[in-house]
Amino acid sequence: MAKSAASANIDARIAALGDWRGETLARVRTLIHETDPDIVEEWKWRGVPVWEDDGIVCTGETYKQVVKLTFPRGAALPDPKKLFNASLDGNVRRAIDIPEGGKLDETAFKTLILAAVAANKEALAERAAKKKKR
Repeated sequence: MAKSAASANIDARIAALGDWRGETLARVRTLIHETDPDIVEEWKWRGVPVWEDDGIVCTGETYKQVVKLTFPRGAALPDPKKLFNASLDGNVRRAIDIPEGGKLDETAFKTLILAAVAANKEALAERAAKKKKR
């Protein structure tokens, strides 16, 4: 299967970073694909890696101090291991900031990915049911 342009852009971003941020983004990407083989990689908003399955599961932004993983439906997701540590003010999204040397609970992260995919599928089903009623 040919690599998508988005996947090639994400490969290039990881290589261009060439430091802990690239390593962190690459590791998170691997975990996402291990968790959901149906995930689709996108490249949006002038250079943000995005992972989708029936909607955005999460984005992977890189900043000087952190790799930020933003979940658009994060506020609605169970987070028993308290991975979300950023964007906690709003009613919808949540994020995980991983600083240099920061450790991510990989099992809890995979559970969060599965919950985000399930939330997307549920929202898609609800929209389809509403459309059918019209």
